[in-house]
Amino acid sequence: MAAQAALAGGLDVTLYEAMPSVGRKFLLAGRGGLNLSHSEPFPTFCGRYREAAPWLRPRLEAFDAAAVVRWCESLGIGTFVGTSGRIFPTDFKAAPLLRAWLHQLKESGLHVRVRHRLTRLSAPRTMHLETPHGPESVTPDAVILALGGGSWPHLGSDGSWVEPLRALGVPVAALRPSNCGFHVAWSPYFADRFAGAPVKSVRASTTDVDGQPVEAMGELTVAATGIEGGLVYQLSAPLRHALETRGTATLQLDLVPGRPLEQVRAALAKPRGRKSLSRHLESVVGLKGVKVALLHEVLDRDALADLGRVAATLKALPITVTATRPLDEAISSAGGIGLDALDGGQMVQSLPGVFCAGEMLDWEAPTGGYLLTACFATGVAAAQGALAWLARDTDGMAPEDPRV
Repeated sequence: MAAQAALAGGLDVTLYEAMPSVGRKFLLAGRGGLNLSHSEPFPTFCGRYREAAPWLRPRLEAFDAAAVVRWCESLGIGTFVGTSGRIFPTDFKAAPLLRAWLHQLKESGLHVRVRHRLTRLSAPRTMHLETPHGPESVTPDAVILALGGGSWPHLGSDGSWVEPLRALGVPVAALRPSNCGFHVAWSPYFADRFAGAPVKSVRASTTDVDGQPVEAMGELTVAATGIEGGLVYQLSAPLRHALETRGTATLQLDLVPGRPLEQVRAALAKPRGRKSLSRHLESVVGLKGVKVALLHEVLDRDALADLGRVAATLKALPITVTATRPLDEAISSAGGIGLDALDGGQMVQSLPGVFCAGEMLDWEAPTGGYLLTACFATGVAAAQGALAWLARDTDGMAPEDPRV
């Protein structure tokens, strides 16, 4: 996206790609249906980026969900809005979109160099690369880095850029898992019996960095080592923050979100005769399978005999998470170049002519199209920053035939 905006500004652009082909993580994002963006109102959309929302807001205003749709249409790819408000290509696939995009870029003059991996930078804007033909150094008029975060390293975003940039004095927060699963110390029986089981239609809640409650509705999946899935990913940032600051975190599940506590208590108080607790729970509140097993996982025999406590636990079942799953398993990563290290055009203030975009910057977002949209928007903004910087009359004349 940065290359596209730079080409549109009249620059001669070369894209250096570490992998054998371009857009591998983009293709992975489309494996389950390419979620490009989200159609919700802009204030809500922008708020999904949490602490980074004020910094991202002008960039997202310049390239929002509607801009993503127009861009797809310019490539001959239709889109639609799903029932959840998410925006997808009409065929759900990433490959046709990527092919059309690369074809358009190459027709516009983009030069692509695959298997060219950046190893370090040196002044002035010199990129040192590993290539199939040996080491190579290039010094363009402007550099835009879009090196990704640290998740899915086999696709190229391995975080190998962190130390070289730190060595140049660029502040980089440690890369950590985002949109990730978490470890839970299940009992051996529960882990063996229910690994892979979905826990559907539940509300999950925890507290954010300010101690305020945050919640989400959806589905999670029990793993042998803990929990994962969309509902968990939505709350991964506050859970990770709690782990980082307190060493432990608790996720509360409302297993019967459609019923208030008093109604659940009244239902459980009905005579059950000779029915077991499990049968009683199924008959009066529709609870069975893994949800009943979760109840047994957190309450002992004496607590299960107290139906008032059972009712309260059904509405706020505590799951203690002890650690995130590894970064290379996460959908995305938190951390990266500090936003304060950049000027308004996304140029690294200590590295004139070097601009940064995408997931290598210190922002994060839940799944739902937010990650791609912000990557697109920061790509466009970095290119516009480079164009403005190159156009400045520093020596009485802007660079001739500038390259990026």
